[in-house]
Order: sequence, then structure tokens, then C-alpha cells
Amino acid sequence: MRTLISTAFVSLDGVVEAPGGEPGYRNAGWTFKGIEFLPEAFEIKGREQQEAGAMLLGRTSYESFSAVWPDMEDFADYKVMPKYVVSTTLKDDDLVSNWGATTILRSLDEVAALKETEGGPIIIHGSATLSRNLSDAGLIDRYHLLVFPLLLGAGKRLFSDTDKDTQKLRLVEHEAYANGLQKSVFDVVR
Repeated sequence: MRTLISTAFVSLDGVVEAPGGEPGYRNAGWTFKGIEFLPEAFEIKGREQQEAGAMLLGRTSYESFSAVWPDMEDFADYKVMPKYVVSTTLKDDDLVSNWGATTILRSLDEVAALKETEGGPIIIHGSATLSRNLSDAGLIDRYHLLVFPLLLGAGKRLFSDTDKDTQKLRLVEHEAYANGLQKSVFDVVR
């Protein structure tokens, strides 16, 4: 079974919306405003590209990332990696042609079936709604979190507020950096 990893930049109060400056959110770009850049804090992002066997995205994140990532050297490993987009509305004609093989999945059941295939870990970038739904369905196996020392208040959250049984996590990697960022890698305990 493949490992499904949700990776996110997250504020201390759980907001994941618009970390890179996406329009429409009043605190957009919060990952680089007033926080010193330390390359070692972002080492995990390069490691993710090397270790992942596929990428999973929701429709909104796919549309945002596919417009810029295919031509960015920093994300070159993702260009050749198989990509899967979970969407009930996206059509094959909506997929970009310069970002490698992309398959549209129509349900969480199809994501569960993908996890049963051969290959390396599947990494989820952005995709807040998808990550919440996958978590609620018990499909996420690991979280890679870069926690920023910010309280953003309103905004899309990484975790849902669904009333459910306690989900235990096991910390497998953690580091704090001089700029206040914290890397936390958690395995979901089953």
C-alpha cells in the first residue's frame, strides 16, 4: 500500500490559505512576509520531490500550480511525476499539456484504490478541502507540516471541524529553526 502524505505550510492557528500570495485572501503571502528565509527550514520540500512517487491535488490547487510549476526549476522533479487530480467537474481538456501525465479521479474511493497500487508515496500539496476530506475518511498516512509563527485568524484550515473520534498521531521528525518555523512530521496511528 502506498503512503498518502499531506504536506502543508500552516499558521500556528491552523490556517493554510494563500501562503504564496494567491489573490482573494487578506493575509495572502504570509510565508514570506516578515519571516527570515532559512534554507534549512525548507529542506523537507526538496526531499518530498525526491521521495514521492506521485502527486495528488484538488481541482483548485491543480489549476493554480499547473499554471506556474511546470516551468519552474525548483519543481522540476514534479514535472515528470504522475499527477492525480480529484475533481467532479474538471475535464481532460482542462488539463495542461506541459506538466506530464495527469489522471482525473472522481471520488475518494478512487483515491483509496490508488493507494492500493504499486509505487512510492503520494504527496498532496495545497488542496485544503481535499486534505480535510481525505483526513476525515481516514486515508492520510502522514503529515509534513511547516508551522509558521503566525496567528492568521480567518482562513481555510488544514483540519476539519467534523465531530469524529480522536485521531492519534506519532511524531517521527521535528525541528525548530531560528526564524520561528517548526518542522513536524507525523505518522497517523491506526
